[in-house]
Amino acid sequence: MATQVKNTDMLSLDTNTTEQGVLSEDIPTDIMVHVGEVKFPLHKFMLVAKSNYIRSLVVESGVPDLEMIDLSNIPGGAEIFEKVARFCYGVNFEITVNNVAALHCAAEYLEMNDHGNLASRTYAFLAKVALTRLCGAITVLKSCEDLLPIAEKLNIVNQCVEVASAKACDEAYFPSRSPPNWWTEELSIVGINFFQKIIHSMKSRGAKALIIAGAIITYAKRTLPDLVRYHSVAAVKSPISDHSSVSRIKQRNLLESIVALFPVENQQAVFSINFLCCLLRTAIFLEANADCKKQLEKRISVILDQATIDDLLDLSYTFDRERLCDMESVRRIVIGFVEKEKSVVVFNSGDFGEAPSPAMLRVAKIIDAYLAEIAKATELSISKFNGIANLMPKNAREVDDDLYCAIDRYLKTHPNLDEIEREKVCSTMDPLKLSTEARTHASQNKRLPLQIVLHTVYYDQLQIRSDIDGQSTPGAQSMRCQVQADVALAKENETLRSELLTMKMYISDLKKNQVEATSSKTKKMKKPTLFSSVSKTLGKLNPFKSGSKDTSNIDDGIDHVKPRRRRFSMS
Repeated sequence: MATQVKNTDMLSLDTNTTEQGVLSEDIPTDIMVHVGEVKFPLHKFMLVAKSNYIRSLVVESGVPDLEMIDLSNIPGGAEIFEKVARFCYGVNFEITVNNVAALHCAAEYLEMNDHGNLASRTYAFLAKVALTRLCGAITVLKSCEDLLPIAEKLNIVNQCVEVASAKACDEAYFPSRSPPNWWTEELSIVGINFFQKIIHSMKSRGAKALIIAGAIITYAKRTLPDLVRYHSVAAVKSPISDHSSVSRIKQRNLLESIVALFPVENQQAVFSINFLCCLLRTAIFLEANADCKKQLEKRISVILDQATIDDLLDLSYTFDRERLCDMESVRRIVIGFVEKEKSVVVFNSGDFGEAPSPAMLRVAKIIDAYLAEIAKATELSISKFNGIANLMPKNAREVDDDLYCAIDRYLKTHPNLDEIEREKVCSTMDPLKLSTEARTHASQNKRLPLQIVLHTVYYDQLQIRSDIDGQSTPGAQSMRCQVQADVALAKENETLRSELLTMKMYISDLKKNQVEATSSKTKKMKKPTLFSSVSKTLGKLNPFKSGSKDTSNIDDGIDHVKPRRRRFSMS
């Protein structure tokens, strides 16, 4: 047989034979080859002539008329064995980048590796056709996913990985077609195990972090299309079906493997903040391991000043945006950003308490806007609200208007808070840092506690007084102390007023009770009782009533008339 390469641009090869009608159909078959459930009636001597493995099976079986052999373990299954049988019979078939790996593995399995046999033909096709271009190497590598571990043992996987990484680096630095990142789409069709091998090979070749990041971003978007996405109007309520726990585990492992491939950069942030937040949201949803989430949070904190409100909200709400689920990631991200800013200031021998950096000011505005959005959640507690608000240093906000809007929205969403609870909510805000418009609004806001209202009103009065007297407005610290003293005095006056009102009510109740008791006693004296009625009745029956004198009503100091002594005689 003669081998001819046909149209290498199409990455295919034909095996042609110079013999026509090698085997007549009139000759009956003498062996049945089972490949799984498929049966191939063939001629024994045609197979033995090409395959050393089949020859050994026939010889070692000891059966002179062996009629059946089982080749169910052949790489590629029945489809590939059919092409192998065609080769043994000298029938034309086409070798392509899609089947060359399976054909080569099957040829090696059947020990068809002598000179001019099928293994040498497939190996030549790999070297001269398939592995000369990136798309060919990736296609062959993709087909090897069903040929493990024999494809790795035969070094096909390693050859494809090396060629793919080299071609990808060349395309990254010197694009040959448009769009320039077309090669990342080619790499994204392989499984995660082969993709990891390619990325590690590119890193060993010195590929820059931006190049590696481009390949990872494309791969993540293609393999996790429902989870890793940019903000869309239609929210995904159920990215993974409830019954598909296996799919959930598979996607979690895939995400963790992708994050583990991130390049280690020192100064440059190679991933966009939106992509990192999408990955972190996916990690939270899939319950990825702590190392995966920690790495994503660390990278987000470095470029937090580039974030939008939607980026942070995606980390806090469920996919359907109906329930507030997690704020710990946002808290750790903000802490990481503040620590980074502090270390930069210390490294530059500066004072962190001085004027904040532009990045710090931007993050403060983002956090205040984020608080205003999550304040609408009824399940948000005061401690969690204050915990996020207090993460930013006091000097990070030039004015507290945005924070005031967030606080006002929280108080409006939670109308049942008492005075102490409302004061806790407002403790994160400095009333003296409100603008004139915000102070005017606050002074008329009935949702605010008394202390905050007095702060705003007193500040305006001091400013007006200073303008009238031609003096400068007192410093913020002295004014704050003075306002606090006045607020304490106002609270004390309010307490005294309340106690006085309570005392008046108490005295009024005493007087009312006393009047009621007096009237009740009078009624009791006028009303005849059973005792008085009995006394009167007995008085009428007294036999000595006529001979005695009732002195019960004679006042003291008046001479009493002695009764005359009577003399009794007996006759």
